[in-house]
Amino acid sequence: MKQSQTKKAEKKKTAGPYQWALTVFCMAVGLSAVLSLASETMMEGTGMAVALLILTLFIGLGIVFDVIGVAVTAADARPFHSMAAHKEKGAKEALSLLKNASHVSSVCNDVVGDICGIVSGSTGAVIVAQLQRSLDTRSVLISAGITALVSGLTIGGKALGKTFAIKQSTKVVYWAGCFLHLFHRS
Repeated sequence: MKQSQTKKAEKKKTAGPYQWALTVFCMAVGLSAVLSLASETMMEGTGMAVALLILTLFIGLGIVFDVIGVAVTAADARPFHSMAAHKEKGAKEALSLLKNASHVSSVCNDVVGDICGIVSGSTGAVIVAQLQRSLDTRSVLISAGITALVSGLTIGGKALGKTFAIKQSTKVVYWAGCFLHLFHRS
């Protein structure tokens, strides 16, 4: 009897990472399709200003989720236990984020952050095509310049965001908890 319980526990331990990987894979495929479709739909027939706004949105979204992912791994749960005891809105949600920090970090940094990076890259390519068409040129410099700018904004923004997330992890997790609280009816 004891051996079968041990085998079940071992099987559950090895199935866990594979199940999570499959879950993240499916989440990434679905979210990537939705965000890419949204980007393509919004970009269709728009001008340069709208394209730049969409690009900024995706870069900003990637940075915000990166900040949340880092903050969740850096924050201490003690202040949130106190807040939850005083029934502060968002405290229970913040504790849930911290309890699942590895999964939350994976979703925020890897799934959403990487997808936003990919979609912002494709949005940058559309901007390059629009610029080349409006300037009636096929210069590689435009493509290199836009790519460098998108990369620089994304990487620089995430670098600043990580510093902020580590120093202000409690505030960031609390804000995320408060945001999630808006969707809970209990």
